[in-house]
Amino acid sequence: MLRAVVIGAGIGGLSAAAALRRAGLDVTVLEAHTYPGGCAGTFFHQGYRFDAGATLAGGFYPGGPMDLLARAAGIAQWPGRPADPAMVVHLPDGAQVVRSGDDTRWDEYRGAFGEASLSFWRWQEDTADALWDLALGLPAWPPQSLADARNIASLGMHWLGNGGSGTLKALPDLALDVFRPVADHLRGLPDRLRLFVDAQLLISAQATSQGANALYGAAALDLPRRGVFHLEGGMGSIAKLLAQAVVDNGGRVLYRQEASRIWHVRGRPAAVETRRGDIFNADLFIANLTPWNLSSLLGDAAPQRLSRLPARPRGWGAFVVYIGVDGSAVPANFPLHHQVVLRRPLGEGNTVFLSISPEWDGKRAPAGKRALTLSTHTDLNLWWDLLESDPEAYEERQAQYADRLLAAAEQAIPDLRSAAELALPGTPATFERYTRRARGWVGGFPQVNLLQNPGAKLGDNLWMVGDSIFPGQSVAAAALGGLRVAGAILREQDLPVAGRAEQVKVAA
Repeated sequence: MLRAVVIGAGIGGLSAAAALRRAGLDVTVLEAHTYPGGCAGTFFHQGYRFDAGATLAGGFYPGGPMDLLARAAGIAQWPGRPADPAMVVHLPDGAQVVRSGDDTRWDEYRGAFGEASLSFWRWQEDTADALWDLALGLPAWPPQSLADARNIASLGMHWLGNGGSGTLKALPDLALDVFRPVADHLRGLPDRLRLFVDAQLLISAQATSQGANALYGAAALDLPRRGVFHLEGGMGSIAKLLAQAVVDNGGRVLYRQEASRIWHVRGRPAAVETRRGDIFNADLFIANLTPWNLSSLLGDAAPQRLSRLPARPRGWGAFVVYIGVDGSAVPANFPLHHQVVLRRPLGEGNTVFLSISPEWDGKRAPAGKRALTLSTHTDLNLWWDLLESDPEAYEERQAQYADRLLAAAEQAIPDLRSAAELALPGTPATFERYTRRARGWVGGFPQVNLLQNPGAKLGDNLWMVGDSIFPGQSVAAAALGGLRVAGAILREQDLPVAGRAEQVKVAA
């Protein structure tokens, strides 16, 4: 039996682990923390369960990413309830735009941005439909071999044969959009629409319309139509169910087992050593880590794609405030996700995402209370430079940002600050401490180029999953990436047979 070690119990790693275990591989998952999920985990503090990072889950529709994952893992049902509207976006002039999956969205767009804006949204939805059709076939992207290219071509032909994008007329536009940013589709349209799209893309593609690739951006903007769901017990329920599925099917998920080194024998990864000094031998290895974390574990044996990384992660971090609030501050039947857009430049408290625990979910907060998470994109280096050079200034900035986020959130929930009984701030340094992600880098690479993400396969028996590989951030994207890697492994024709992994012994 082939032995697989998965490093990290995030959504990508657990998705791959659950699928591989059900397919008959001997699977062991190593997790540094005491619970699974990583940035999609839920932690407990003073009676509250707060979503650590990701707070909005999509892909819960028949045939969608989370449906595919449930079937692959053997999970009968996801616990929770559908969410519609998906969110409310608050614009600087006080207008509120409801993002919904039903036909009322067209009236929202028309009222907020004018009749001319509908051409943009029609392009967005038509393009997203075509791309999701392809993505759910789990193509290997970017292609790393002739076999990958053949697989993509086969999926493309199947897609066309089943009416893919409606007709072949869409193909030239899709081909052009490989090289265009979303902004090309916003020319001549109101600045208000561009601001709205930029704010939405920042949370779904880590880039604004000037940089975000048109194809990726169209799919990322489609979240409200892709089965948004509120998980009972918080986002961490997904990871807990996946971890349990691995165990129920005969695999292992081991906590407090932080990987410290990947050992090589004859130039190939052969075992993982943890900080406890335990050694886990395997035939193949799947790293649910950032490229920087994985490069550190591999040391001098890191492939060129990892050894050439810049010294510091490029992209965004998050500043977060976890709030416990009296339930009376939240109106009845209030939408549970809000984006508040105050001004440009976006991020740094000028755009804030707010998520509220459902009133019906008694697992998230004490009776009569609600758990809230506020977050904003922030410059990683800003925080680390302060922490390393002036800790007092770091603490001052943390307090300023917390107040800034709370003030912004009062656009959605007036008097939030007076109703808050608990407020825990978190910076990129906090994320590094609890999730082990290098420098607290979150969200993956900004999606400006469809070929920029590293391929999932880094060596004959070494793979990477998570938000660093295509299709990038979000629970649904990480799940698709994990399933894609599991499928690629199962399709491999030249994997070593069970029992052939070299045994590594390390002297104490």
